[in-house]
Amino acid sequence: MANKIVLDQASMQRALTRITYEILEHNKGGQNLILVGVKTRGEYLAHRIADRLEQLEGAQIPVMAIDISDYRDDRLGQHTQLGLDKEEQVNIIDKNIVLVDDVLFTGRTTRAALDALIQIGRPKTISLAVLIDRGHRELPIRADFVGKNIPTAQNEKIQVKVKEIDDEDEVEIVH
Repeated sequence: MANKIVLDQASMQRALTRITYEILEHNKGGQNLILVGVKTRGEYLAHRIADRLEQLEGAQIPVMAIDISDYRDDRLGQHTQLGLDKEEQVNIIDKNIVLVDDVLFTGRTTRAALDALIQIGRPKTISLAVLIDRGHRELPIRADFVGKNIPTAQNEKIQVKVKEIDDEDEVEIVH
């Protein structure tokens, strides 16, 4: 069975724009807002959302990238460092955080990102924005902002491509 493209470049951009407007509406603007992208592709999506927020609001929104590999539950007890680079850290205490990731699947990556964020400080709120929600949750986690819901079979995979890494914007189901 062949791979199936579910979002092309234009539809991916529309989904990110919709997420941006929903973030603005939910937070009543961009004040007190920080975007935190889950490495790797979530980081690039967070920067795109921040660029669009700046166009709409005229204010620069801080963006940080978080590496959750040391916080995954299959590596418990092996924490070696905070998930953020020291030069990227922004004070997150009492801020509204939007955690940005490419795909929401079981919820385990999101749980690891929450653990890493809480170790850094206590934000006022944490929301979750994902480009794709494919279902099959193992933890009670849901996204606040979703670009597209794509029901998948357990054996299928979602592959998100971003120009910054893959030279194209595209989302496909891989069989």
